[in-house]
Amino acid sequence: MSILYLIATPIGNLDDISARALKTLQEVTLILAEDTRRTGKLLAHYGIKTPLSSYYEHNKIIKLPEILERLEKGNLALVSDAGTPLLNDPGHELVQSALTAGHDVSPIPGPSAPLSALIVSGLPADAFLYLGYLPRKDSDRRQKIKEIAELPYTIIILEAPHRLLTTLTALFTELGDRQIAVARELTKMYEEVQRGMISEIVEQFRDRKPRGEFTLVIEGFYPMVETWSVEKLETEIEVRMINNQPVSTVAKEISSKSGWPRRKIYNLIIEYQQKDKE
Repeated sequence: MSILYLIATPIGNLDDISARALKTLQEVTLILAEDTRRTGKLLAHYGIKTPLSSYYEHNKIIKLPEILERLEKGNLALVSDAGTPLLNDPGHELVQSALTAGHDVSPIPGPSAPLSALIVSGLPADAFLYLGYLPRKDSDRRQKIKEIAELPYTIIILEAPHRLLTTLTALFTELGDRQIAVARELTKMYEEVQRGMISEIVEQFRDRKPRGEFTLVIEGFYPMVETWSVEKLETEIEVRMINNQPVSTVAKEISSKSGWPRRKIYNLIIEYQQKDKE
């Protein structure tokens, strides 16, 4: 059986594509592209002459039989306009159909705007929820934001420039004032990441016209807890260490209910262990 490769392509800087991605794009029998003109420029830049075929939201079902027939004869590649395929791009039905037909589906990882924005946001990246684009209708958008208001995860959403201020305002209204990072043009010459409270970012965009696609990374919900005293913290650490629990687990669990930073607790545990050895 053949292989359907899901290949991540640059989100801006053409140098971000991997050597394996280029090799695979050259070897497959056909490349399925959301925008053949845009992908054509990428292929031309690297001298790749593999045939292209359009595959986008409005023809993805109609072209499915034809694509599966081509897949019976050789390996294919699926790419999106930019970044990792299937993340807010067509491809789910194709992957399901290819697997059902007995073919392999293999990822060739690479650029991703949501993950790139997350890791430079300054917000926790150990647990996050990616929502893509919020609903366009105002009432539906606000309802979706209410649904995530008390989730303890960093939230990642995408937004078009003409809806940015509306979405930022809705976030402020429904979530309150939280930390946020707003990223645009990542990996490009005019890469920009604005960090601050939602209210501050709203004010910044009141007097400027947003350009480009935006990725918003928003702080999760963390209920206020009463900070433990040093004595209570040290007692809890001592009890946990007597039971030989892993240091990282202890630090995480105590941090969630003590109001103390995890790193500070971790360091205190290490100090406790060192003293115990003396």
